[in-house]
Amino acid sequence: MRPWLAAWSLAATLAAATTAARAAEEPLKVCLDEDRPPLSMHHKGKPDAGFDVLLAQAIADRIGRPLKIQWFESKLDEDSSPQLEANALLSDGRCSLVGGYALTTDSLVKPGMKTARLPDFAGATRDDRRRRVALGVLAPSQPYVYSPMTVVLGPKAQGRKIDDIGDLAGLRLAIESGSLGDAILMTFDKGRLIDSITHLVPGRDDLLGALQRGDHDATLIDLGRFDAHRAAHPGTTITASGYYYPIGANRGYVGLASDGALIDAVNKALTSLAAEGKIAEFGKQAGLTYLPPREPAVLGDVWAKIIQR
Repeated sequence: MRPWLAAWSLAATLAAATTAARAAEEPLKVCLDEDRPPLSMHHKGKPDAGFDVLLAQAIADRIGRPLKIQWFESKLDEDSSPQLEANALLSDGRCSLVGGYALTTDSLVKPGMKTARLPDFAGATRDDRRRRVALGVLAPSQPYVYSPMTVVLGPKAQGRKIDDIGDLAGLRLAIESGSLGDAILMTFDKGRLIDSITHLVPGRDDLLGALQRGDHDATLIDLGRFDAHRAAHPGTTITASGYYYPIGANRGYVGLASDGALIDAVNKALTSLAAEGKIAEFGKQAGLTYLPPREPAVLGDVWAKIIQR
């Protein structure tokens, strides 16, 4: 081999090795909601915890990169949504992945807005809270957990057998106005349950607290929310019915479509972790009622499905 060619080959090899080493040293930045137990929790004076924290660390380990979590606080208003918040965080480079993302067609469509505000995040400055970010296009990973709605029973209805929404007839129902559970209960069988429903104001009224007091007999909420309540109130007398509404969403990671190589690497790690039973184990450790992903991987128009039922 000619000396100049050998030198060039050596330089190219060293450059490739250096690039690979730098990529391995670069943290895998994952955005997680700081107050979504049992998925993710970040509270001052307490260690970070939750199913998504355990899973993110395992993903980072599998792809050979250190993990860095960017905590954010989700506060919905007229100018925001989970989709826009995730897109803004990713497009601003705050993270490469957002965990615990509900995989629905609506949440993955190209945003109708060109810009959006960032949610409040750890380390945000005054300028960060004011500025708007140009949005990109989102791309999902494969799902890693199924997140259904479940009927939760108050103490007076404990032991009631629930195999379908129709089995709630005769019970005093409570639901948060404007929620998915509200749409399901209000439209069931052409409004058959309407007279039994009491509407509460989200963020103002304590739905599960009212159920615990016996003010109401049952509600329909996200299963993870019940898990969080049970962890925070070990002596609670409200119980899970064991019934899951048949229309539910998977959760997974979401990144930018321009970062396809990372999504591929994450999918490979998720596949191996699931095959080893690790993801279910993380759910158990975090106090999550873990259900494996279901088809379809990405849920279609949930509102249309509810109305059709």
